[in-house]
Amino acid sequence: MATKHHRPHLARRLAHVRWIAGGTGSGKSTLARALAERYDVLVYDGDRAERDYVARCTPEATPSFWALLQAPPSRTWNGKSAREVFASMPSLHGETFGFVVDDLLALPVGRPVLVDDFRTLPRDVAPLLTWPEQAAFLLPAPKFREQALRDRFADARAPSSTSRSSLSTARGTSRTLSTTSRPASTCAREDPCTDS
Repeated sequence: MATKHHRPHLARRLAHVRWIAGGTGSGKSTLARALAERYDVLVYDGDRAERDYVARCTPEATPSFWALLQAPPSRTWNGKSAREVFASMPSLHGETFGFVVDDLLALPVGRPVLVDDFRTLPRDVAPLLTWPEQAAFLLPAPKFREQALRDRFADARAPSSTSRSSLSTARGTSRTLSTTSRPASTCAREDPCTDS
């Protein structure tokens, strides 16, 4: 994976990347969509990209991730405490960050890229920054997060709230990059990127 390469060289190659990270329900995706619409940048969607990580996972390079994939679904989370579930997360062990970096290196460098990913941790990103403002880590107040998760997981048959319908509108404006928009060498990784 790319993170094993020389970090200063990597930081220069990723100088066009801006990182937006934080926990679930912190507003990362909403902020990324708004910035993408306003400034015409690519968005690397970590949730979509994660599907591709599975095929690249190996027991040697990503042992925690591999263990999760090998466990029967009934034993993945059932019977584990919140602390045990948290401790088993591959991103906590730095196992998914290399996939993100590899994907970013495969993208064209002509436009800025916003990384929207909850698995991105400050300790992993810090060595790749050319200046501190290149990354933002969102930490929502408990009430904000509670409302965001309530809106996200609300019953779809219930009347939409204002914030929920504005999210749908923003989501509808993003589209997946077509293969004609990018060089053939990056087409295999088009899923995680959206172009507004």
